[in-house]
Amino acid sequence: MINSEATKSKIMSFVQRNGPSLPIQIAKELSMNSIFTSAFLSELLDDKKIKTSSIRVGGTSLYLIPGQEQQLEKFHNFLHQKEIEAYQLLKDNKILKDSEQEPAIRVALRAIKDFAFSFKNNDELYWRYLTVTEQEVTSMFSKAKPVEIIELKQEIKPTLIEKPVEQKQIKINDSEIQTSEHIIQKAKIKKAKPEQNTISSFINPLAIKTEPKQEKIKPKSDFVLKVINFLEENKFKILEEKEYKAKEYNCIAELETKLGPIAFLCQAKEKKSVSDSDLDLLLRQSQSIPLPALFIYTETLSKKAQEYQSKFYSILKTIRIE
Repeated sequence: MINSEATKSKIMSFVQRNGPSLPIQIAKELSMNSIFTSAFLSELLDDKKIKTSSIRVGGTSLYLIPGQEQQLEKFHNFLHQKEIEAYQLLKDNKILKDSEQEPAIRVALRAIKDFAFSFKNNDELYWRYLTVTEQEVTSMFSKAKPVEIIELKQEIKPTLIEKPVEQKQIKINDSEIQTSEHIIQKAKIKKAKPEQNTISSFINPLAIKTEPKQEKIKPKSDFVLKVINFLEENKFKILEEKEYKAKEYNCIAELETKLGPIAFLCQAKEKKSVSDSDLDLLLRQSQSIPLPALFIYTETLSKKAQEYQSKFYSILKTIRIE
């Protein structure tokens, strides 16, 4: 019969020695199948003796003991590319102001929960890195700001005191004076010659002036305007407008939720039937950023498109508009 307490103790000892570990590694150490191992890990989680990571290695969370969070840094390469950028940016700067980041980085900061922790200062959202404590944050924001002087009555400039130059008497022979005068006269003559040959710049009154071409603003179709109106009415904020055609509109839009603002890569199409290929293409584009995807359509989703949307429901949303 398995000794429950002894098994839990072995798990704790293994994680203590090895740091954040995968269930398969723990099962191998215990010489136990994964089902029993998962049951013991679940009990330890309930007792709050261990915790799981948000980052996934091969689709599986890591198990760690509270206090080992910094050891998760060695697994940061398992993040998506944009999440790695956000991770490095936050690690280098320690604190980031959310509103100053590009949309993709803002989304990535919300995804790297092991390393990024949010807080507010003067109703502005900020992110602190894993190793920056709340006390350090409080200290940083409580430092007195330098006093800004708005008006100056008088500007005082430092004066340079120049040392008087000693004047020395220099004797010059008459022959040297005559030679100098001859050189000066010769120089004047040479200087005058170019002035005689100077040609004033000619402006041709018949020449056609070329003015820089003004870039024409592409008009938006009724469909595009309808999509924009729909987004705004449903509390979406358009962060970046991308390509649009008569029957297609692309943008990055942000929606305020209880979990905070979430940005989507949005695509709207006016067509009779949306295929799974349409959804697949949008999802691939959104994941390269990475952002969740939102597809807006007017008619119907094909059967395959419905199955595809159900499969990737967590990162792909679809909305039908009239």
